[in-house]
This record gives sequence, structure tokens and C-alpha cells, in this order.
Amino acid sequence: MTDDEVAQLLKQQNKFQLATINRDGTPHLVTMFFGLVDDKIAFWTYRTSRKAHNLARDPRVTCLIETGVDYFELRGLMMYGSVRTLTDPNDVRYVGSEVVRRMMNLEDDDAIAPFVEETAAKRYAYIVEPTGVASWDHRKLT
Repeated sequence: MTDDEVAQLLKQQNKFQLATINRDGTPHLVTMFFGLVDDKIAFWTYRTSRKAHNLARDPRVTCLIETGVDYFELRGLMMYGSVRTLTDPNDVRYVGSEVVRRMMNLEDDDAIAPFVEETAAKRYAYIVEPTGVASWDHRKLT
């Protein structure tokens, strides 16, 4: 996929699979909702979660976004990189608002604010700083 196609896929999707590294070296894989901050994947999670502990120890991640059902519809990307951890409450609320906005398909800040405020104090936010991307679009195979 071209860089523009990758950017478009990021804008169209709101969930991704996040792989972090457990203490024993095995992958920890979860599905997360995400927002975009400066065109980068941004997410938040509870500070006491397994992924938060993993990221504090080792900031490397792999992210997977894929869409399509049939083989010739599949398209996606795998992004390698490291996360930048945001702990400032304003930054956490900002990322949280971007995630919730896309997750709930809302544009109304007043509708988003109560959920974000309720949970932000217990969370950290993360920005994925990519070091590599592999992408595919099986629609181009036909």
C-alpha cells in the first residue's frame, strides 16, 4: 500500500491489535480502540493493566490493523515501533477524547467529556512512534 493508502486505513479503522512483551519474553496481544494524534496511533489504558506494566519495562510494540472478510478483500498494516508514554492528566484526557470520539462515533465534546473525565485519572496514554510498516491490499491482486 502507498503511504496515502496506509494513512487512509488508519483514519477508517478504530481498533487494532497491540502486542507488547511480557516479562518472560512472550507476546501479550490485545485488541484496543485507538485515536490519531499527529497521524500516529494513540491509545490509553489503565495504569495497572498488564500492557501498561509491559510498556513501562519495554516500550517496543507491534500494531496490527486488518480489514476485509474474503481473501481478495483483505488489507491491512503491521506497524513496529516504540511508545511514548503520556502521564500528564491533560495529555491523557486529550488522547482519551480522541479514542472515545472514534470508538463511539461522536463529535460532541460534551457527550465525550463525562466518560473521559470518569476514567482518565486511572489511565496513561501512549503514542506509537513507528520504526517500520508492512502493509498489504489483496484487492490489488485481482
